[in-house]
Amino acid sequence: MELIPLFLREMEQEAQTTRKMLERIPDDKYDWQPHPKSMTIRQLATHIAELPTWVTMVLTTDELDFASNPYQPTEINTTADLMNYAESCLANGRLQLVPENESLLTKPWTLRDGETIYMHSPKHEMIRTTFCQVVHHRAQLGVYLRLLDIPIPGSYGPSADEH
Repeated sequence: MELIPLFLREMEQEAQTTRKMLERIPDDKYDWQPHPKSMTIRQLATHIAELPTWVTMVLTTDELDFASNPYQPTEINTTADLMNYAESCLANGRLQLVPENESLLTKPWTLRDGETIYMHSPKHEMIRTTFCQVVHHRAQLGVYLRLLDIPIPGSYGPSADEH
């Protein structure tokens, strides 16, 4: 079974829901956070938007080492900028999901911080983990929006706000 077509379909399905969530963020709430240990909406939304680029990173590298590549998020200040950024990241993520890269999916990939290894798995597992991260962080954003009394769109069916 070829995984690339499955990954492309899943990426697009999740992107539809992600767009609906991200577009609801008011421009004046980017610095809001529900708790001091939580990310701001800006940090969370930017991370959600950029996650599709991890597909390209996984397929074109053998690892990410945070010790030698510290995280440098893009500065996002408006929902219009966020939506443009999300679309460019989605396009980037699709770039390497081509049939020619099917053979790369079983090669190992490592996520580390220096000597500390967070994950070492075949590239296809890391791509699935990336998609799971989108869903996970999107759910966090849903909680943020709920706390701000912003209607939440449905994900895999209608939300309580859509009844």
